[in-house]
Amino acid sequence: MQQQVNKPDGTLSLQTIAMPADTNWSGDVFGGWIVSQMDLAGAIHAERFSKGRCATIAINQMSFLVPVKVGDVISCYTKILKVGSTSIQIQIEVWNSHDESRPAKQVTAGLFTFVAVDLEGKKRVIPESVKALF
Repeated sequence: MQQQVNKPDGTLSLQTIAMPADTNWSGDVFGGWIVSQMDLAGAIHAERFSKGRCATIAINQMSFLVPVKVGDVISCYTKILKVGSTSIQIQIEVWNSHDESRPAKQVTAGLFTFVAVDLEGKKRVIPESVKALF
């Protein structure tokens, strides 16, 4: 289980609000919806960094720490950890806050790997000029 910290690590890449349609049978927000938001946030960061299209190829090391309720604002923070010739490994943290009366809490974190792809979906090399920025 990941240790909770007091503030997010990384760049704010996506923020949205949990809606009633996103809940499971228990009334909590469905974990799959949270994972999909993480995937979107990671793709945004990976595509901006690599200057082109990317696809998710792996998700590792995920633990859900607290439930998300309808009305919670979730924020996805992304941080590039490793860049290969065609792949990018990104740490993604999700934090929630219902309102300003309560401090934000970390919901989950995961390690996502994206591969840079061309318009036909084939792997493409990440430009050296971009990798130098990492």
